[in-house]
Amino acid sequence: MTLPAAAAPIPMRSLAPGLTACFALALSALAGAQERPASPTQPSEEIQSLPPVKVIAPSPLSAGGAGIDRDKVPAMTHSLSAGDISRTESPNVTDVLFQRIPGISLSDPNGNSAVQEIQYRGFAASSLQGRPQGLAVYMNGIRLNEAFGDTVNWDLIPTNAIQRADVWSNNPVFGLNALGGAVSLQLKNGFTYHGFEADALGGSFGRISGGLQYGAQKGDVAVYVAGQGLRDDGWRDKSPTDIGRLYLDLGWRNDRVEVHLIGAAAKSSFGAAAATPVQLLDRDSRSIFTNPQTTDNEMALLALNGSYAPSETWTLQGNVYGRGFKQVHVDGNAAELERCSNSSSPQFLDHVCLQDDGFPRPASVTTAFRDQFAILDQNNNPIPCPPGSGNTCAPVPYGTIDRTETKAIAFGLSMQAINTGPWFGHGNHFTVGASLDHSTVDFTARSRLGFINPDLSIVTRNPAIPGLGSIIHTLGDVGVGPVGLSAANTYYGVYTVETFDVTDRWSATLGGRVNVATISLRDQLGDSPELNSDVTYSRFNPLAGVAYKIAPGVSAYAGYSESNRVPTPLENGCANPVKPCLIESFLVADPPLKQVVARTYEVGLRGDVPVLDGTLDWKLGLFRIDSSDDIIQVASVIQGRGSFQNVPETRRQGVEAGAQYQSSRWLAYVGYSFLDATYQFTGTLPSPNNPFADADGNVRVVPGKNIPGLPQHQGKFGLDYKVTSAFTVGGDVAVVGGRYFVGDDANQNAKLPGYWVLNVHTSYDITKNVQIFALANNLLDKRYALFGAFFDPQGVANAGLPIALTDHRTEVFGPPISAYGGIRVRF
Repeated sequence: MTLPAAAAPIPMRSLAPGLTACFALALSALAGAQERPASPTQPSEEIQSLPPVKVIAPSPLSAGGAGIDRDKVPAMTHSLSAGDISRTESPNVTDVLFQRIPGISLSDPNGNSAVQEIQYRGFAASSLQGRPQGLAVYMNGIRLNEAFGDTVNWDLIPTNAIQRADVWSNNPVFGLNALGGAVSLQLKNGFTYHGFEADALGGSFGRISGGLQYGAQKGDVAVYVAGQGLRDDGWRDKSPTDIGRLYLDLGWRNDRVEVHLIGAAAKSSFGAAAATPVQLLDRDSRSIFTNPQTTDNEMALLALNGSYAPSETWTLQGNVYGRGFKQVHVDGNAAELERCSNSSSPQFLDHVCLQDDGFPRPASVTTAFRDQFAILDQNNNPIPCPPGSGNTCAPVPYGTIDRTETKAIAFGLSMQAINTGPWFGHGNHFTVGASLDHSTVDFTARSRLGFINPDLSIVTRNPAIPGLGSIIHTLGDVGVGPVGLSAANTYYGVYTVETFDVTDRWSATLGGRVNVATISLRDQLGDSPELNSDVTYSRFNPLAGVAYKIAPGVSAYAGYSESNRVPTPLENGCANPVKPCLIESFLVADPPLKQVVARTYEVGLRGDVPVLDGTLDWKLGLFRIDSSDDIIQVASVIQGRGSFQNVPETRRQGVEAGAQYQSSRWLAYVGYSFLDATYQFTGTLPSPNNPFADADGNVRVVPGKNIPGLPQHQGKFGLDYKVTSAFTVGGDVAVVGGRYFVGDDANQNAKLPGYWVLNVHTSYDITKNVQIFALANNLLDKRYALFGAFFDPQGVANAGLPIALTDHRTEVFGPPISAYGGIRVRF
């Protein structure tokens, strides 16, 4: 199976002038290049021989085989091989996806390199709860989007076990959440990998890591096992990383049947320090903000998949799995507390209340309105202000330590049939399938009252401050309160796709998928009945397109598709702006959100041309994605809290282009992407920490305003050269344009600056079995930011910091220069 790297997108008037002309020029030039006369010194039959067919899996289950010719696909596709992934020596698959795929950008709202998020065409796959997701991710046909928030925990995926990574744009067959596309990972097994490999690496910031993999086949039976471990102190303060991953595959096959029993387990722990105020970063780039901030993940997976070929043209495939996931998150935050208002009830005077500044108020402010912000302990007692100073709470730097725990169990079943026999004398690739994914989730959350020290650490003991260490809530369950929630999701899908060869050059694709999702929420504490709900969503998503082979190795395509995602239990449980949540933590009343529908149009060119002793693979495409009822996260006037809401329409359109040349001694690639991601409605959005927000904490959005957090321009470059058969040197450059701070929906502030980063690597084979390698990331020690957002400096005004914080901006820097070396042994 030869690996591709594809192309995509669709023309539109709003793109920069000249793109259409460039598109047409490339088409004519490359077509002409394929039609040059045969050399007189070689038989013309050799020159006209077809290049190897590059295939890609058209559905999650197809990742193990039965792929389709890439040149017949009416969409942009990309594929990376095991060699592409191991080349960077990175323990994070997100690094490789970012470096090698033009349209993928990298963001870091978590503040830890091991749990960064990727964005493709402006849609995210992130591990951060509360981040609206828009990419479907699969591993061996198993859905990896977590049940509670559709998050993707990239840290749990063993990178050394990845055989292939496919990235799709325009394909609803990948089910829910594939708004911007899908990432499908196929892992190795004992039939595809033979031998033993072990590696060890060490270097900057105390990093020590190691991995091993072993694959063997004896007759019809094969085994594959892979393991990885990593320990890193982190380049930021209090940001260590610990990861352990294990993967096992037992396989059996004969001429018609292949079956695999798969097991996986992983455990990780992070000091995810999140964004830091820019004034603190100016003093020390290692600075973090309020802490502790830790995340602990555990995962276990057991799956059985197989295929059966009843004839030469039919293949039946199936997959059944069970997966358990647990996450514990501890987060120190500013508490935004104050002395209760004089208009509160007498029992709350001189006691602690949640700040209500700017909170939506009734026409006449009543005592009942004020009382709902009163802070109570676990015994429902109000908490007094510290004695002295006129019984005012104002000088106290209150904080909270918020703890959430998510336990999820998922089961799934999928099956499909593929026919590749001719229909009416024409080529054909027909797929029909169905899937069922069911998950149950138990979610708990609570806050303990704390005190912010001058180093921004939050403690729950101080004898001078009453109530510290108490589990707190507000009288009206506004903003702060313990939560116990159970959720059950059931996702059904039925799909079919037919690719029919109209002629030996024209291929037409037609298909679609029906998605049905049921989501049930139940309050487990008995004091939040408004959380109880049962919602069902359903939709049919069509797919249509054509592909045309202009000449051997050159093709064009045009496609249209629709995809949808339903609100997650987290989003539906946090959709009331009057009762905002501590995002990523707490849930309140839930007017159900609408499902998101994305409509994708794209056209493109791609080719695979022999050059010298190698091959040049290239792609160029245009796309437009119009989304209705997009779900976004908006901030609350209560610091650190927010909610989710639908917005009428958004648009993401742009260009992707890339080329890769590979020969016996050279590997070179270049990629460029342009993304114009905009709101397409007029209205206001909450952004109370934005310096340009109005008196009500809102900003006004009009059509054409850029969606924050997404860079418009990206360029990727890379080169490897074999100096000798044993010695290789190489490097990669990423150039990323500026992006607006998250929360700057009206585009009134300066952008987060663009950046460029150079990484280099080298390896030397001491013997055919032993290799040493070294790498340096951010070789020029560039200072750059991967994420930016706003905060309220007044939240820590009383903490005794060495400087007064006045700038609302916070950022997450990328890692500084780092160097690593290691050894690899293969047998």
